[in-house]
Formats: sequence, structure tokens, C-alpha cells
Amino acid sequence: MNVKDVLSPEELERIGTRSNWKAAWLFIANYTLTIAIFAMMAIWPNPITILLALILFAGRQLGFGVLVHECGHGTLFTTRKLNDFFGTWFAAPPTFNNMHAYARGHLAHHRLAGTRDDPDLPNYQDYPIDPARFRRKAWRDLSGNTGWKQTRGIYKALMKVNTLQPEARAALLKGLAAQVLILAACTAAGAPWMFIVWWLAFMTTHRLILRIRQVAEHGAVQDLYDDDPRLNTRTVPANWLDRLVFCPLWVCYHLEHHTMASVPAYNLRTMHRLLKAKGFYDDVPFPRNYVALLRHVTTPGQTPAVAGNPQAQEPTKLSSW
Repeated sequence: MNVKDVLSPEELERIGTRSNWKAAWLFIANYTLTIAIFAMMAIWPNPITILLALILFAGRQLGFGVLVHECGHGTLFTTRKLNDFFGTWFAAPPTFNNMHAYARGHLAHHRLAGTRDDPDLPNYQDYPIDPARFRRKAWRDLSGNTGWKQTRGIYKALMKVNTLQPEARAALLKGLAAQVLILAACTAAGAPWMFIVWWLAFMTTHRLILRIRQVAEHGAVQDLYDDDPRLNTRTVPANWLDRLVFCPLWVCYHLEHHTMASVPAYNLRTMHRLLKAKGFYDDVPFPRNYVALLRHVTTPGQTPAVAGNPQAQEPTKLSSW
């Protein structure tokens, strides 16, 4: 069933219309919440606020990734020029991202989702898995083992920055500048140690949140190898707490995104409601929240089954959408 046959021309225009004000608000919201987390630690510096910041920073760092994703698709603002400008200068730098490189690789995931050629399969094709195995994955994330691999890559790139291609060099230097600005702001606030908390979150809780997001989108779906997005992709209509931590800026509506990638993030909830009202999702299960989702994808007694090889190694790719 084609979504364009389900929605009226007026409804398609409604969900497809882009707004610079709505796009700017997503940036403002993510930056404001990030600053608020720093302010919370500065005003009440204690173990509880630091632990809370480690969790909340992960959601905001994912939020910057969502903005990279949307601008990389060219769907957030009304023009490609605005998407490129805000994506490369304000979305990608806080997490050392390269929007253009990411967008090029991401197109293959959209084109090949539902097939065994999907480049992102290593992130989710062996789900559901045994709870003990998922706990081991989570520990590798929270212990910094997963994040260290990326951090080491950033360090190596910085050591040979002059040999990088212009695009990669520009993205890397913008990322470095963003970290310097964050450290400078923390120092000016009299609490340079907050930068360490930001970086620890990037290396630990952020990696776990990324893993959960990837599994939520495609892990243990109805049929991972069917070309119908309703079978190979999932939406989790998340509550406010889920959106604060696991799925900021409407990224939880991933099924809608795969159904029509041209729809901007701020219109995906409307699209979901319209399609649900018209029966497009009559046979599609939706988890109540992320707790229910995690129960679903961690089933006792499951063993790895990566591309038909039960002995396949753990996937290490964690940055795709």
C-alpha cells in the first residue's frame, strides 16, 4: 500500500510543508536543554546532578545527531543552503560529526532497507537476543569501551588533520572548535570540570542511547527482510520521558520517516496520526514505550543469528540512522 494512495493531496501537502521557524525551534530547544543541564550542575554541583547530567547529556547529544540527520536529508529547512549551513555549523560540531559524509552513507540504508544488503544490518539483525547478552552490550557502552573506539579515531584524525580531504578536515576542526567553546564556557562559569561530564556522557551513556535507538527502529521487527516499511521498521510513540532521553526531536517516528523520507521531523507525529486514523497501521504493533520495547527485543534463550552465521562477531558500527 502506497502512502500517497492513503492520504489526500491536502494532507500530503500538510505533512510535507517545511518551516524555517519550526526547524529553528528544534535547534533552539536542543541547545537550550543542553545549556540547562550545564546550569543544573553549576548551580547544584553534587553526585546526583552529575549522574542526571550523564543521562540527559546523552539525549541531547543524540538530539544533535537527529539535527544532522534531518539537515543531511535536506528536509528540515526550506532550502538546501539553510540545511547545509545549520547542519554543518550548529548540528554536527558538538558531537564531531561530518554531515555530508554521513548523508552519503545514509542514503544506502534507505535504499536497501528490507534487504540483506542494508549496510546498517550489523546494528540490529540479530535481535531479539538473550537479556544477558544485551547487558554485556550495555556494559561495554557504559564502561566506555565502545566510546573509546570512536574517541581514538577522532584523536588519530586530529594527528593527521593536514592530510585529510577538505570536507573531512573542515568537519573535524569545527568539532574541535565546538569542544573548545564548551570548555571555555564551563571555565567562565567557574566549573571547568563540567566539560569532563559532557565528554564522559559522549563516551558512555550516549553510546548506549544510540544502541537502544537503533534497536528500537529496526530490531526484532515483524520482517526485517521485507520491503514494506511497516514490517521492517518500527515507531515507538514515546512519552515525554522517553523523548527526553531516548528519542529527542521526534526521531521516535522512524516508520513514518522510512515511509516518506521527505517529511520533516516536526511533521512526523501528524503523519503518524493521519495514517493511523485511515487504517494504514491496522496490523502494525506499536510498543507502549521504551521499557516495553526493551522487553520485546531481549528475549531469554535467543542466540546470535547474524546473516545466517550464529558465530558472527558483535557489530561495532553505531553511528548510522
